[in-house]
Amino acid sequence: MRLVWRASCLSIGMAICGNAAAADYLVRDRDAFPAAVARAKAGDTIRLADGEWKDFSILFEGAGRPGKPITLTAQTKGKVLLTGASSLRLAGTHLVVSGLIFRDGHAPGDEVISFRRDSRHVATHSRITELVVDRYNQKDRRREDRWVSLYGADNRVDHSWFAGKGNAGVTLAVIRPKGQSQANRHRIDHNYFGPRPPLGSNGGETIRIGTSEESLSDSASIVEENIFDRCDGEVEIVSIKSGANIIRNNLILQSQGSIVLRHGNGNLVERNVFLGKGKPHTGGVRVINARQTVRDNYMEGLAGTDFASALAIMNGVPGSAINRYHPVSQALVARNSFIDVARITLGAGADAERTAPPTESRLQDNIVTGANGDAPFAVEAGMKGIAFANNATSATVPDTLPAGFSQRPVMLRRAANGLLYPTNPALAKLGAPRDLKPVSMADVGPVWYEKLVSDVAFGSGRQIAVEGEGLVAAVARAKDGDVLRLPAGRHAIDAPLSITAALTFSGPRDAEIIFSAATLFALGEGGRLRIEGLTIRGDRAPGQPGNAVVRSSGHSTIANYAVEMEGSYFSGLNGAPDFDLIATTAATFADHISLDRVTVSGLSGKILAAAAETGGKGLYAAERISITNSRFDQIGSLADIVRGGTDESTFGPELVVRGNEVMQSGPALLTLSGVQSTLIEKNSFRQGGAIAIAHSVGAPVTRIVANRLIATPEPKITRLYPQGRPQVTMADNISGEKL
Repeated sequence: MRLVWRASCLSIGMAICGNAAAADYLVRDRDAFPAAVARAKAGDTIRLADGEWKDFSILFEGAGRPGKPITLTAQTKGKVLLTGASSLRLAGTHLVVSGLIFRDGHAPGDEVISFRRDSRHVATHSRITELVVDRYNQKDRRREDRWVSLYGADNRVDHSWFAGKGNAGVTLAVIRPKGQSQANRHRIDHNYFGPRPPLGSNGGETIRIGTSEESLSDSASIVEENIFDRCDGEVEIVSIKSGANIIRNNLILQSQGSIVLRHGNGNLVERNVFLGKGKPHTGGVRVINARQTVRDNYMEGLAGTDFASALAIMNGVPGSAINRYHPVSQALVARNSFIDVARITLGAGADAERTAPPTESRLQDNIVTGANGDAPFAVEAGMKGIAFANNATSATVPDTLPAGFSQRPVMLRRAANGLLYPTNPALAKLGAPRDLKPVSMADVGPVWYEKLVSDVAFGSGRQIAVEGEGLVAAVARAKDGDVLRLPAGRHAIDAPLSITAALTFSGPRDAEIIFSAATLFALGEGGRLRIEGLTIRGDRAPGQPGNAVVRSSGHSTIANYAVEMEGSYFSGLNGAPDFDLIATTAATFADHISLDRVTVSGLSGKILAAAAETGGKGLYAAERISITNSRFDQIGSLADIVRGGTDESTFGPELVVRGNEVMQSGPALLTLSGVQSTLIEKNSFRQGGAIAIAHSVGAPVTRIVANRLIATPEPKITRLYPQGRPQVTMADNISGEKL
């Protein structure tokens, strides 16, 4: 055991100044830690020595007092790194933990940081501050865990840093076990919640307070002065499933999703600033249940629609079960600024199940301007239950809205706080207050840890000429963002190229890659691939089923990958059955897959095989898929894309098929199931197979416009479930046998 103990006193050394002395323990290894915890009294400090602590499960238990907590901290803040299968549990009262970093590992169980030892021993009046959890993910993205679980009451999480959660599970959750309905009064403040990529399934919230089981009781927790930066995990950034919570003075930056009052009553959302900057699916506040108040918020450039609208007031389910949608009643939406927003949706989600419109509610003193001058209002149910008063908008007001929205010019000027306000004195009292001060990066997280996290862009690295060293060697030494430039001539590859960084392969058309392996590009953890201008031939690939030019990992990966192909040529992909251009695999997820100006001649399988996720939990393979301006000759299928289940917590998949020419396919040209947004436009399909589209829940949008269907069956659209509100447009398509 190596444990150093010091006392603070007028003299130096081991002296103790009566009961007032605060002990300070420096712990250098795991074996010494329990003894330090056992000795620590109110006011004492335990310090972990600087360095890496691997596979360290910390149990920090004790009884501090008000003003004299027991503190666990780093010898030097930011220089204690917890790696491997490490975790932290707090139990007792008046405890403080600070200065630690969790990185390069994952929780050994279901929680990285937990405010309890077990179900009978929780933490109260305790705090974690200046902690970092950085990409501390389970190896399987489907394995669910939480980074912070708040149990007990009167605890605080502040000035901490959480970013890069890539596996399932809430980043920070207030846990209210069934049968424990007492108020929690937790405070979550001044934290940096950094980028969380789309999960591709339910379970990607950044904060959740409660669950449906105890949602009719109050948590009374506060979420304030935090920054949510690119938190894109799912449709709910902050999910409220309890009552009497306050969400105020937060800054939500380019985050897909909304603050969602999902369950529970009497919550308050006020003085938050939402800046979407036109990013798709950036939302504001979604209102469900009773006595919710949304006031004094500022929302600008939010591009979300439907459930992710800047404001979505939902329809409910009559006599709703506790885990469904209780009708909105007695809601107040007042003095908010909705500036350049895509959508305000009233009666959102109205369908055969959600038939109860809002009642006894008010919407007053708000300002609304639509993105690009468009009218943002969508009214999907009766509005007799909402009283509208003194709202101003520059947009056209639909006849389905009662009086209470005055249409007039709304001229705006940016103030010193960076926000837009009306220049007309008559509108001065409408919209968000002028004393709003958005939270700054300097206000949140530890001052010693960098806030911003960004993906490395394609083409941002070195330009590597492949000619001298060969392609395999060039890939081995390439780093994120590098461009590998191939000269004209043949490049033979007899084993898969492992891609674990953002790499671009570029060359003229007469630079040919001829591969003889079952896969040419194998995407591993961190792999992102862009192909520009090359010719790729599969003539020498094995004569066995299941070959692919690009294949995502056979193991679960945490980082979302991407595939881009532009101006490239592919041939000889029909020498074996089921030869795919791009084959996705289960437990991997693509941020985007795009093909533009691609030519494929002879392929026995699919241009995109994206049906590997077969479960019913809403998992799917890629968020955004685009196939544009390309030519495909004698292919098996253009795409097979599946999103299963009935969950409504994700935005994708989104598919664009535009401006392509397909000359002869197999029996199934295009198979889509559960795709949320589909645009099939200005294509020519000649001697193609079936186009089969199956809608699931939510509000899937399908547009099939201005296509030429030559000796190709007309598309067939079906519904998998009675719930949902599919929107279908089929127009200006031309069918015939000899067009």
